[in-house]
Amino acid sequence: MEQKGNADGWQVPLAGKALSQLPVPGLRAKRGPSDENQPPTEPKRARRLPVPTRRVAASIAATCSKASSAAAVPRTQRAGRRASLRPGLTIPAASVADVVRRPVPVAAAPKMAAPALAAGNDGKKRAAWDLKGQLNDMRTKVSSYKDKVQRLDGENQQLKRQLQEQVVQNRELSSQVSTLSSALHTCQEQARQRLHEVMELSDLKQQLEEQVTSHRRTIGQLEGTKRDLSSLLETREVMLKLAEEGLAQRECENKELRGQVTAQLQVMTQQEERLHHLEMERRRLHNLVQELKGNIRVFCRVRPLLAWEKERQKGLEHLHFPLQDNKALVLSKVEESHVGRDRKGDVKYDFSFDQVFSPACSQEEVFEEIALLVQSALDGYHVCIFAYGQTGSGKTYTMEGPDDMSPETMGMIPRAVQQVFQGARELEPKGWQYRFTANFLEIYNESLRDLLVGRPERGAELEIKRVSQSSEELHVPNLRYVPVDSEDEVLKLLRTAKANRSVAKTALNDRSSRSHSLFQLRIEGWNRSRDLHSVSVLSLVDLAGSERLDKSFSKGERLRETQAINTSLSTLGLVIMALSNKEPHIPYRNSKLTYLLQNSLGGNSKMLMFVNISPLEENLSESLNSLRFASKVNECVIGTAQANRK
Repeated sequence: MEQKGNADGWQVPLAGKALSQLPVPGLRAKRGPSDENQPPTEPKRARRLPVPTRRVAASIAATCSKASSAAAVPRTQRAGRRASLRPGLTIPAASVADVVRRPVPVAAAPKMAAPALAAGNDGKKRAAWDLKGQLNDMRTKVSSYKDKVQRLDGENQQLKRQLQEQVVQNRELSSQVSTLSSALHTCQEQARQRLHEVMELSDLKQQLEEQVTSHRRTIGQLEGTKRDLSSLLETREVMLKLAEEGLAQRECENKELRGQVTAQLQVMTQQEERLHHLEMERRRLHNLVQELKGNIRVFCRVRPLLAWEKERQKGLEHLHFPLQDNKALVLSKVEESHVGRDRKGDVKYDFSFDQVFSPACSQEEVFEEIALLVQSALDGYHVCIFAYGQTGSGKTYTMEGPDDMSPETMGMIPRAVQQVFQGARELEPKGWQYRFTANFLEIYNESLRDLLVGRPERGAELEIKRVSQSSEELHVPNLRYVPVDSEDEVLKLLRTAKANRSVAKTALNDRSSRSHSLFQLRIEGWNRSRDLHSVSVLSLVDLAGSERLDKSFSKGERLRETQAINTSLSTLGLVIMALSNKEPHIPYRNSKLTYLLQNSLGGNSKMLMFVNISPLEENLSESLNSLRFASKVNECVIGTAQANRK
């Protein structure tokens, strides 16, 4: 039989041809028209509810009981029962009749007693046939229970927020506990340290007590010694009287000795005069030896192979150092046939200089050969020492030394400064006093730069001028001239200048010097007892490396630097040749380098050139050019130097 649900949720049968006469559970009998307004009569025999209807009624009763008892339980227990009753709860239609017949007892809510299940709004019990009224009452109760559930849900949310706040507080308390724990640990560490200090102080106290005991014993011994000394003093007083008598005799003898001292002073004066003449003779002979060696001397130095170069080139087969002659160097080059790849033979190039240093020579051995020349600067002669060669041939290492300089690896500049200051200290007992002034500059693209001043502090371009119209001495007005009193002060200046020098990376050298660096030490000495005065300048020059444009691949700024370097080096060669040929005009002004070194390159000075060459066979052609230039310089004779003494 098909059924259709009404608005109240009841199940009613649909109209059909044949209706069953069996009673339908939950459906009352139809009344006639005459007793429509009368209450229905109860059947004589109570009908039994179906099992499903009983179960639904029991479910509704349990739900209502839980909802009514939720208001009486604590808030912490309500949160777990939220799912028992939710807003929007629907009551099955089949359970209504069972609820009417079997009312469910409900727990009393706070401050309010639950009404009877079948009671109306006026508190009276509804008739059994008034199912609609009972249903309305039930709906009213469900609505009230929903309101209670919503209120309890709000309280639950509030409890959750409070719980979150408590969790935050617990976290803060946990962090405070952690901080206090670390502070407690620190205090415990401090307590242990203090305990250790107390133990140490206790040991110290015990030691001091032992020392006090020892000192007391020493005091007792000293008191005994004092008594002995007192008795001895009495004895000495007697002896003093005897000594006074002897003193009178000694005074007479002293008069005789004074006469002898006067005679010795006269002899000493004569000895000092003789010593002065010997010093002047030493200077003359020293200068004579230097003149015999030549006022222009050329040393050749070959640097050793670096670690990474040894892997690419095995040995120095193209360089030969004759064992019997330390002044000769032989370069060999393999010539190939023009028609094939067969070797024609080795072509040898022989060179001879004042000294040749092999790669095994140390910095100290090299300086021993120029020590006498440095001494000439202290004697009043202008001295110029410069290093020439291609880039990467070891010029800067020879003149200054490496960055991490040690006493064994110091270059010629720091060693020369040490010798000058040591020689000045040795001459002080002979009546000589010296004053030293240092400056350090570079010549970059034919412009002067002060290396003792940082780049942001540099002012306008420096110019070379004469000190006066009547003097040939040159100076740079805005250059920083620093008075120095020891070699340590000069070494500090060298480190400052090295950090400010212009260097760059090229195809031939990762750190190529792109300028000529010039260190000058002005030496001014007096011997007031002899009325002597000397002025000289020691110039130590690290020339920029010569490069070929076809090998260095210089472009842009590097190209202009290379052109300026090669031009100044060519001018230096022309000046030396002109001095050797006694030409009337010397082209000093063609280059800032030669113009600044004018007084150190002329015939009134002494000059030494280091020609540095690379040991790499691939640089053989450039090494040949450097050696040929050095050979021409070595053949020059510029005359006899004269001391600048008055």
